[in-house]
Amino acid sequence: MAIIINLDVMLAKRKLKSKELSSYIGITEQNLSLLKSGKVRGIRFSTLDKICERLGCQPGDILEWREGGEETDDDGGGIDG
Repeated sequence: MAIIINLDVMLAKRKLKSKELSSYIGITEQNLSLLKSGKVRGIRFSTLDKICERLGCQPGDILEWREGGEETDDDGGGIDG
């Protein structure tokens, strides 16, 4: 299983710079970069809410699931664990 982050696509569609988005949502540009690259293990709903608010999109426009991605033993500390 793999979760694909399409944040770069949405930023390009909205002609918005990462710097502006990071400032709007209240996180560092470095943390936004990590999110865009998929190198984070999770995202707060409040952060996702701000991203969607600023980009005028749905969470599904940013996050996509694709079958056949890398699997890990770590469940990410979710509530299902």
